[in-house]
Amino acid sequence: MTSILILNGPNLNLLGTRQPEVYGSTTLSDIEAQCNAVAAELGIGLSFAQSNAEGALVDRIHDARGTHDGLILNAGAYTHTSIALMDAISSTEIPTIELHLSNIHAREDFRHTSYIARVAVGVICGFGAHGYTLALHAMARHLKAAT
Repeated sequence: MTSILILNGPNLNLLGTRQPEVYGSTTLSDIEAQCNAVAAELGIGLSFAQSNAEGALVDRIHDARGTHDGLILNAGAYTHTSIALMDAISSTEIPTIELHLSNIHAREDFRHTSYIARVAVGVICGFGAHGYTLALHAMARHLKAAT
């Protein structure tokens, strides 16, 4: 069975209460439930994790090698700063979709730079919580086409 890891970075544990005008009122638990329902419809396995620590995210990416076929990563602010996350994705060679709730290109200039995009198969941003299910469909399609 195809397996996808959805990995969330810093401050995403605060979804639903953190700047709802930017990130919406949907919680990370709500998003996980929505993703589990879509994964069941698609017939794929799904794991969901979140950490505020860059090293823990790198470890999860390393651990995904040989366990998961694809990675959906909302690295939060680490998107714009973490060469370590970029290198982890590149080293494990796991197809990755970069995901953001907000449209990072319509925000502050520093958010326009992404180290993750350099090693991702695609980027989804600006669709709020719905972006997660869009990413699941996109990854499932990508993995199917690759086989």
